[in-house]
Amino acid sequence: MDTRAESEFREFVESRSPALRRSAYALTGDPHTAEDLVQGALVKLVRRWHKVDNPEAYVRRTMYHDFAGRWRRRKAVREDSVAVLPDRPVTDAADDVPHRLDLRQALLRLTPRQRAVLVLRYYEDLPEREVAEILGCSVGTVRSQTARSLARVRALAPELAAGTVPPTPEEASA
Repeated sequence: MDTRAESEFREFVESRSPALRRSAYALTGDPHTAEDLVQGALVKLVRRWHKVDNPEAYVRRTMYHDFAGRWRRRKAVREDSVAVLPDRPVTDAADDVPHRLDLRQALLRLTPRQRAVLVLRYYEDLPEREVAEILGCSVGTVRSQTARSLARVRALAPELAAGTVPPTPEEASA
């Protein structure tokens, strides 16, 4: 890789890594696995840097394909999950933190493909056509998976439905 290409690659990594890590975290639910997913995609990108027209699309497609490959291979790897997560300090002071945690837990209970469809459609705000291209399926499959995934999230976390969220202490006292 020549000096100019290396400089362009470094600039891309510095500017887009935070957004790529957020997307990977939304997919995996684990910051370490998300970092591994981004790093793996960037390694694949650097090997093809001179051939890739749209590096961001290439990295995102690679991340989603690698993620799908991981859950396919995961059957061979046994992991034990715990019922109660360890306490962690909450650094976000937003009022909706409990709701985001409920949503996160619901997303983690979806299949990896369902989670990928929701992350691409609603977190990444991609149109159905692009989601279908990234996941290697039809637009109709994206639509049906989106509907099934949203229904499952609603079933897993009914407290997130409009009007059923309990008021915050500030709202209750007002």
